[in-house]
Amino acid sequence: MFRPAMLFLLAASAARAEPPLSPEALLRDADRSRGGIETGVTWTVDLEAVEDGVATNRTFLVKARGTDALSEALAPARNKGEIMLFNDRALWFVKPGLRKPVSISARQKLSGMAANGDIASTNYARDYDAVLAGEDLVDGEEAWRLDLKARAKNVTYDRIRYWISKKRRLGLKAEFLTVSGDLFKTATFAYGNRMTTGGVEFDFVSRMVIADAAAAANVTTLRFSAPKAEEHAPSIFNVNNLAR
Repeated sequence: MFRPAMLFLLAASAARAEPPLSPEALLRDADRSRGGIETGVTWTVDLEAVEDGVATNRTFLVKARGTDALSEALAPARNKGEIMLFNDRALWFVKPGLRKPVSISARQKLSGMAANGDIASTNYARDYDAVLAGEDLVDGEEAWRLDLKARAKNVTYDRIRYWISKKRRLGLKAEFLTVSGDLFKTATFAYGNRMTTGGVEFDFVSRMVIADAAAAANVTTLRFSAPKAEEHAPSIFNVNNLAR
């Protein structure tokens, strides 16, 4: 027979083991602070990549709304004016002088360790089936660990281990895996930005650091700045309007 004190401890343990929200709800909360906002948002991304000892820098202006996003290259000069359109799960590329948009993959390498999909808004709640896999500390912060499996082949990653802060509902760390479960890169996130939408103020991603699992010196840092809620006309996400 269990004593009252033991029953209390078992109940407390069970309470710690179950999240107050479903995995899908946790993902929706984390997505918001990484650009998954239905009403529209704009930000700038400065990308610095170090790969095999060579450093490169690029800058993008990103406009997103729901599952759509448009990224325009601002620098360096040789890439200025290049556009990637994330139209739901489809991705299109066009550059000055190119008459028709070209279909490309969100998984395709952008620069260094960053894939094309890494600079767009995050919609993990839509793109992945999520299972609660456990609890861990990430830099001293209590977090839920979720296992994510892609619902479609045209998303950025097949499988992700994703740590979401229990207290802040923010994505703290991600491990990106192949279909077979092999780790090939990791990412950590910081949230030094704040923004407001729908009268609610919340933390917004300020930095994503992506590291090569096979070569620790290969690191790509994405710095997100000047996020602001902004309504975007549906026409800017229409692939038929990209041709110049």
